[in-house]
Amino acid sequence: MSPAENVALAMQEIRRGAEEILLESELLDRLGGGRPLRIKAGFDPTAPDLHLGHTVLINKMRQFQELGHEAIFLIGDFTGMIGDPSGKNVTRKVMTREDVEANAETYERQIYRILDPDRTTVAFNSKWMGAMSAADLIALAANHTVARMLERDDFRKRYQGGQAIAIHEFLYPLVQGYDSVALQADVELGGTDQKFNLLVGRELQKIHGQPPQVVLTVPLLEGLDGVQKMSKSLGNYIGIAENPADMFGKVMSVSDELMWRYFELLSFRPSRDIDELRRGVDAGANPRDIKFELAIELVGRFHSAADAEHAKAEFIRRFQQGGLPDDVPELTVAAADGRLALPNLLKAAGMTPSTSEAIRMIKQGAVRIDGERVADPRREIAAGSTHLYQVGKRRFARVRLQSN
Repeated sequence: MSPAENVALAMQEIRRGAEEILLESELLDRLGGGRPLRIKAGFDPTAPDLHLGHTVLINKMRQFQELGHEAIFLIGDFTGMIGDPSGKNVTRKVMTREDVEANAETYERQIYRILDPDRTTVAFNSKWMGAMSAADLIALAANHTVARMLERDDFRKRYQGGQAIAIHEFLYPLVQGYDSVALQADVELGGTDQKFNLLVGRELQKIHGQPPQVVLTVPLLEGLDGVQKMSKSLGNYIGIAENPADMFGKVMSVSDELMWRYFELLSFRPSRDIDELRRGVDAGANPRDIKFELAIELVGRFHSAADAEHAKAEFIRRFQQGGLPDDVPELTVAAADGRLALPNLLKAAGMTPSTSEAIRMIKQGAVRIDGERVADPRREIAAGSTHLYQVGKRRFARVRLQSN
C-alpha cells in the first residue's frame, strides 16, 4: 500500500467519532511526514475515578497509538486547582492540592486499561506551571485580551447576565494553551466544550515559534439520563472502575435510542458491524440483545471476558428469570415532547396512582428499570425505548414510550 493510501486509511479511522478537525489539511500533512506525532489530551483530576465519558477521548488517543503515534496523557494537577470554567455558569470551587493529587493517582492507575503503556507519556502540568514566577504568568497573560476571552460563549453569557467571573478563570485557557507549548503537541484532543481552549493552544504555539497544533474535538457523551453529559456530580455516569455487575447493569439501563450513541463513541467494533446491528433491530431484533453485546464489550474491556459473561448470566438470572411473573403486561405510553419524566411514566402506565407516589417509591429505592434500581426521581426516559419497569416487589410492566 502506498504512503498516500496509508494516510487516507488513517484519516478514515481518525474521522470516526470526531466532531471537528482544525485544520484537516495540516493533519494530513503531518500524517504523511513519516514521524510519530505527539497526541495530547488533558484531564483535570476533579473526581477520583474516570468514567465512560472520559474514555471517548482516551479511545481516540488509543486509535492514534495504533497508527504509530505517541499519546501524552496530561494530568492537570495545576489547572485542576483553578477549575475548568467551560460550560459553567458560576465560578467553580477551588480544589485543594491534596484532593487533586489523590484523584490524579487514580487516573494513572486506570488509563492503562485502554492505552498502550509503551506509547504513553503521563505528564503533570504543575511541572512547568509550578515553576513559573509571577512575572512569567503576567507575560503569559499579556498574550490574550479580555475582549477575546469574552468571545467564549460561557464567559459572554455570564458577563451579559451580570454573573461574576473571577480573574483566575481567565487564566485557565491560557494555562491549558501553554501546556501545548511545553509539550510541543502536534495534535490536541478535547470535547466540543473545549474548542476555545484548544484554539488558544494553537495561538500560543505560534507566538512561541512552534507549528500550531491540530485541534480535534469529539462529542460529549450523554449520561444515563440521556440528557446531560456524563458526570459524576450528576450521578448519571458509568465508572470504568465499577465492579462488572454494576457496570453491566448500568449499560443495560441505557435507552434503546441512546445505545447507538454509545456504540458510536465507545465501541471498538468496525462501523460496518454497528450498521449491521442497527439493520437487525430495524428488521425486528430485540434491542435488549444488541445491548447485551455492548455491555459485554465494555465490561470485557475494563475487566475481562470471563467477568463480562458472568455479569450477563447474573443479570439474566436476577432480572429476567428470578421473580418475574409469566404475564408481564406490555403497554405503550405517549411522550408529548419526545421524553417523559419517570414519575409521569409510572403513573401513565398505571403502576402508581400518582406522580407524587411514584417519586416517593423512587426515593425509597423501590423502582427498577431493567432490573437496575433508580435513585433519581428527575430521571427522564427517551421516546423510542422499551424497558421493563418494576415498582415494589410485585408490580411489573414492559413499557414502550413513543412520541405523541
